[in-house]
Amino acid sequence: MPKLKPNTIFPTPQEEAAINAGIAADPDAHEWTEDDFKKARPAHEVLPALIGARAAGQMLERRGRPKLETTKVHLNLRLDADVVEAFKAGGPGWQTRMNDALKAWVRTHGAA
Repeated sequence: MPKLKPNTIFPTPQEEAAINAGIAADPDAHEWTEDDFKKARPAHEVLPALIGARAAGQMLERRGRPKLETTKVHLNLRLDADVVEAFKAGGPGWQTRMNDALKAWVRTHGAA
């Protein structure tokens, strides 16, 4: 179980009972059986028939930032404070500028 935030409020036993009674009374909220899982289909297969191809396409299109052709590697790196401050002093984009400076060094010096 994930770590909970401070001051997390849990339902009382009475509230929990009321929630469970509501779930039990809802015909659409039953526990899935093996048969239900066998009948299930991915959204991209069923949505076009339900809401139309155009609307389904809009719902299913990938959101967020597009994937880059060349991804970057996440790592922890210890640098001198004055070097970091010099790059940060240039404002936003300092990490990109630092990456570009390192690329230029590798181009001129080769892989060490």
